[in-house]
Amino acid sequence: MTVTIYHNPRCSKSRQTLNLLKERGLEPEVIEDLKAPPEPSELKRIIAMLGITAHELLRRGEKEYRELGLGPDHDEDELIQAMIRHPRLIERPIVIAGAQARLGRPPENVMDILP
Repeated sequence: MTVTIYHNPRCSKSRQTLNLLKERGLEPEVIEDLKAPPEPSELKRIIAMLGITAHELLRRGEKEYRELGLGPDHDEDELIQAMIRHPRLIERPIVIAGAQARLGRPPENVMDILP
């Protein structure tokens, strides 16, 4: 089973989650989402696997969130486009294992989907 992590090396939770994966003997595919944000279709797929809304995946404390006037009343596609254009808005880390995904906040959240 392939394990993928959407990762920001400057984020402590992301580093902790990556370390947790490696401690389990996994060598995940690491995607630095600030450098290579997912395509809109991939982000939609991830949101569906997480079982949340696009708004729930937003980092609401970021200045882009306020500057763009984003909120739960926005259309899902608008929020996804905002995250693609401003990848800092995407909550991370996201771990994908098979057909399941979890946010690593806290890092232990990912344990139930790991092989």
